[in-house]
Amino acid sequence: MKPVKINTEYITLQQLLKMENIISSGGEAKYYLASNEVYVNNELEARRGRKLYPSYVIKIQEKEFIIE
Repeated sequence: MKPVKINTEYITLQQLLKMENIISSGGEAKYYLASNEVYVNNELEARRGRKLYPSYVIKIQEKEFIIE
């Protein structure tokens, strides 16, 4: 599980995808989420604006991230 450190109260799922170089621009997030399964705290998520707070666990393909 890879820790993702943030300096704000939360980040969005779209921001996480960009930070981890899974997508190259925010515009790709909608299409990425439509064609790939992304889980936030073990729930399937398709909203690119989903707020991610510290201690949230995100699973993207075989990778897992935890927000710190």
